[in-house]
Amino acid sequence: MSDFTVRSATSEDASALSALASRTFHDTFAGVNSPEDMAAHNARSYGAAIQREEIESPSIRTLLVEAAGQAIAYAQLRQIAAPACVDTQPTIELWRFYVDKAAIGRGVAQRLMDAVLQVAKDVGANSIWLGVWEHNPRAIAFYRKCLFSEIGSHVFQLGADMQTDLIFERALRA
Repeated sequence: MSDFTVRSATSEDASALSALASRTFHDTFAGVNSPEDMAAHNARSYGAAIQREEIESPSIRTLLVEAAGQAIAYAQLRQIAAPACVDTQPTIELWRFYVDKAAIGRGVAQRLMDAVLQVAKDVGANSIWLGVWEHNPRAIAFYRKCLFSEIGSHVFQLGADMQTDLIFERALRA
């Protein structure tokens, strides 16, 4: 799958992003979380109106990967206060990073990560950080491969379930 593009999302992408976000989150986590918690998180996070608002937010950058006119992956970076364990400033959070299961293993994730790192540098960040569920070994391995280091943890609420996310950080400038 070498024929794909990475671009900034626009408001017109909100519906496609909503469907992709909901599908990839479900594919990644539904097998190990309750249907009620998944439904609550989906309703709170991935509706088309919510995605449009996030795309239009000046503190969020949304990247979309397309192949043959279809959205196959996305990432969102946001400028928010970082947890105390992130001591390099200024920083930006890699808030969401998902690849459709049919595109996994085809170079999409690495190209998307390259674009994410460029956006982080372009906005002046000296580091980038993220939270990843402690029970997501594939994602943890990918972030380590991309030179992120574990520096702490925080709570992530999925519906009514309080889960632990590991916090990873990567320096962007020497």
